[in-house]
Formats: sequence, C-alpha cells, structure tokens
Amino acid sequence: MFKKSLEAKSQQRLSGADRKKLKRTIKERFRNASDSEIDSILPPKAEITIVKLQNRVHLYGVEGGFPMFFDIDGRGTEIFPTVFALWKVPDLLPAFILKGGEVSRFVIGGADLMFPGISIPAEGLPSFAEGEPWAVKVPGNLAPIAVGTTTMSSTAALKAGLRGKALRITHYYRDSLWELVEGHYVPNAGFLEDVVFEDPSLSSACQASDSCEGVNEASSDPQNDISNKDEGESVDVLDLTSEANPSSTAQLDVSNDPAEQITANVDDLKVIDEESNVEVHHTLSTEDVDALLDKCLLQGLHTTVKDKDLPMPGSTLWAGHVLPCRPSGITLDIKKSSYKKLSKWLQAKSSTTLISVKEDKHKKEVVLNSVNRNHPEYTSFRPEKRQVEKIDQTSDHAASEGRSHKTLEVAEMYKPSVHVNPIFASVGVDTGKLFSASEATDIVFRYIEKENLVKPTDKSMVVLDAILCDALFKGAIKKGSTYPTAIHKKDLGHTFVNRMQAHHVVTRGGESVVRKGALKNIQIMTERRQGNKKVTKVSGFESFLMDAEALASELQKKFACSTSVAELPGKKGHEVLVQGGVIEDLAKHLVEQYGIPKRYIEVLDKTKK
Repeated sequence: MFKKSLEAKSQQRLSGADRKKLKRTIKERFRNASDSEIDSILPPKAEITIVKLQNRVHLYGVEGGFPMFFDIDGRGTEIFPTVFALWKVPDLLPAFILKGGEVSRFVIGGADLMFPGISIPAEGLPSFAEGEPWAVKVPGNLAPIAVGTTTMSSTAALKAGLRGKALRITHYYRDSLWELVEGHYVPNAGFLEDVVFEDPSLSSACQASDSCEGVNEASSDPQNDISNKDEGESVDVLDLTSEANPSSTAQLDVSNDPAEQITANVDDLKVIDEESNVEVHHTLSTEDVDALLDKCLLQGLHTTVKDKDLPMPGSTLWAGHVLPCRPSGITLDIKKSSYKKLSKWLQAKSSTTLISVKEDKHKKEVVLNSVNRNHPEYTSFRPEKRQVEKIDQTSDHAASEGRSHKTLEVAEMYKPSVHVNPIFASVGVDTGKLFSASEATDIVFRYIEKENLVKPTDKSMVVLDAILCDALFKGAIKKGSTYPTAIHKKDLGHTFVNRMQAHHVVTRGGESVVRKGALKNIQIMTERRQGNKKVTKVSGFESFLMDAEALASELQKKFACSTSVAELPGKKGHEVLVQGGVIEDLAKHLVEQYGIPKRYIEVLDKTKK
C-alpha cells in the first residue's frame, strides 16, 4: 500500500458533520476501543484534516500533527490506524507477536507476515475472521510496527497446519507514509526520533532457524543481506548478545546495512506516554489570537483584497484572504479569540473605521463593503514579503509568464431590463450599471422594506404590489392564469435576477472584457481519426482571453506532440487540435495553468464505448 513514494493531492479540514461521521465509523470498526481512547487519538476540540493522496488513499489526523487513520479506498469501508495511532493506543487492534526480532526486518521491509513467523501463545491460536485488521508487535515491546488484514480465518489456518500467509501488510514502520510525514506532511516531524526512540536493554539474539520460516519467500534476497547457509545453521543478523553493555546503543555493532539499522531501531520502540509527550505546537493565548487576526487582516488588505472585489462576503474574506496570511504551522481559529464569531470580529474592526461592513439580513452574513486605506492602522502596517514572492522574483520570465495564466477572474453580472427598471428607479439606483446577483437581491429587498411589503402574519412571505408583481411575472404567466399575490423570500432573489439581462466580466491580468449573455464553456473532445488514431480538440477558450496560437504552442511542448489551429466551421472562433488522447491531462492543465474554473469545462470522450 505504501511501498512507493507518495504525493498529496489536497488537504482540507473536516466539517463538523464529517468529523462525527468519521468517529462513528471508527467506533463501529474498532469496537474494543473506548471513547476516551478514540478521543486521545482525535481530540474532540481539535481540527481534523483529511489529506487525499494520488493512490486514492485518504489520511486523517489532527491539524499540524501526524496522520492517525488511513482509508484505503476513500469510501470509509476499510479504515486502518497508522503506527502513530497505535503508539498512543497500543491495544486499539489485536496483535500478532513475532517469534523473534529477526522477523521484523522483513515485515518493515514490506513483506507480508507468514504463520510460521508468529509466536503462538500457550492457550492456542487466537480466534479471528478473514479480512480483520491486526497489528504486528515484536517480543517484549508494546509498540506495534505494522498493520494489516488477515488472509484467512483462524479455523482455516488450523486446517492448513498454520502454513501460508497470515497477514497482508498495508502499513509498516518506515514505509513511504512515514517518508511523507517526514517530507512535508508535518513541518517538524523530525522530533519523532527524540520522542519515540529510547535506549532500553535489548532482548536476546534472534536466530534464523526461528524466524526465516515466517517470511515470504520473496523477502529472502540479497537485498536483505542474508547469506544462504547449510540447513540448521543459525544466522545472527543482529547480534544483540554481544559482550558490550546492552543498554548503550553506541555499543551495538550494527553493520552499514540500512535494514539492520532499522531493525535495531524497532527493538527500541516505546509507547508514548500521554503525560510525557512532547508539546510541539505553540499554544496561543486569547490576546495572541486577537493580535494575529489583526495582523492577518492587514496583510490581506494590503496584498490580496482589491477594491474592485468589493463588496465581499465575510466568509470569502476569511477563507481567501485572512487564513492564507497566517504563519506556516500556526492554526488560526476565530473561536479561540475574544470575539468568538467572525461577524463580531468584522463588526469590531468596522467600529474602528478600518473597514466598512454591513449585515446581509437575507443571507445572515456580514459583507465587507469598503476598506479605509487612509486609516492609521493601514498606513502604518508594513506587509511581509512572502517566500513565494521571493521565488517569483528570482524565477525566469517563462515561469512567471506561466503563472500569469492563473490570474483569471470571472464574474457573472446582470443588467436591469424593462421588467425590473421600475424597481431600480423606485430606490434611486442607476439602471445603466451592472450588478452582481447579491447586489440585485439587495435592491429588491430595499424596495420591499421601503414599501413595507413583508406579510405581517408570516415574515417569510412578501406581498406583491402591482410594480413588484409586473417585475417578477409580467409576460411569464400564461394568459388566463391568475397572478400570484405573494412570494417566499427564498424564491424572490432568484426570480428577480432571472428577469434581468445576463452579462459576464472576464479579467486576466490587466485585460478585461464585458460580454452580454452567459459565459460559454470550454469544450474538450477526444475522437478517433483514420487509422484508429486519437485526436483531442479544444474550443471556446477565447471567452477566457486565451490566444489560440499561444495555447497550441504551449500544448505542443507540454504533451510532446503535434498541434494545429483551425477555424470553427460556421462559427466564430478557433479550435486547437492535439494529437493523442490527452483529454484529462488537457483539462487539468487548463485548471492549473490558466485558472479556468472546473464548472466552465465540458469534457466528451467519443473513444469510449
């Protein structure tokens, strides 16, 4: 499962509902675990993150910490604890005890566990069913070194004479999941060596006569540095009974073979005590969180919040501009501040006149209206230069040109039509401007508040006067049908916006264009040509301010194939033809390099039956 190198595709926080579902799934799968044990692995008040890997595996863990569970198929049916979780709760899974420490060198090398390598207790083989999750431990040590699933039931194993494969290993100590953690999953994962490994007295030597029977035949190769000797002769791969002091790892005579060094480390594994666990995350006080919030807000106002983006919902400001400005490795939680809620914090900053906000009563959300860029707090703040910006400055022109593809902004706008013009005129708004859907909804609610059209007996309903009724339904109701006299608030905004003229604004870099009508999608299609060859065609990209010749040249280098540009028959615009079936890679390229939202990309593969 984790033998090859891994790469994370995405990482995000779990919502409250998903977190409850995850804990419920864990309790159902590991029925022997108590609530306190599960809470020690996934604390109730901690933020839980999900990391999606390229092999469809999902990793779950505390934000800023280690992965504690992994889901093989991402569907929640095969969830396993990681070695990190088992060090905190060793009895979370039943465990097989190896006959000797020598077998561990093969297990942590990726080999499956065989029945002859398992130490059978005096009371007999424990009962288990096929497909159950089990852990693997070395003798005299509580810390598991691997996790896997049983290949057969205990009854079938006894019938087979305790021969064959017992456990199919899915995750083991020092596999590629471990490398992912040390590489970039946790910034300070190096502290593992200080926390986990100690210097206990080591057990007696393990001999191959007791251990090699329990190893998959595929593991007995020169890579494991085991020389084939005459039958019955013992092979001491790791001599732990040397005359040197066994309590000193410096005295151990371990060869340069990495597998032997890992085997020595496995014998030193100790379960982490909760009381002695090293605290690696900085605990911020309420005052520190308040100060960090203000700093991140000012950083975002200086660097990413533009006046043309206003008004902006508070949730967008928080997720897209405040959170990205927090220092790496620091968790910023509004609930740990003195404000407790995002709306209260924004209203408090509005009282200082740094920003101007208003509450959208219909959506029940605070909206950022404007930024006072002459405010003393704003003018005295010096934004930090992010490391990414330094890399951008030193990179070559071609790389910076590629990144500029991502600076795409698409806005769906609406212009007042003859149907709704009386509503805009009544509230004194210019009918020649373009409005977003939320702005148009605000205008119709201003008219309702002005004319006092909210139904007294039901606050969720709006009474339709002659002007509002014509604006919403004139020409849309069949002749002979009765016009409605009231409308629900949740349907009002959508109905009102649909009566306006749709426009869209596309901005890329310094270039911006406004067009009438809804924005058309990019079409990507793969079909077969003569000779059973595939060709991929892409069209509709001009709407996103992309040049056909430049795109064709870029795709030619990207996919190392021939490309061409042709005019669309009977239509305005061009299409780019790419030799080969690269439909998925091409769509991914448009999203990552040109910033095209996925909802604007249509994919059709005609080569699939």
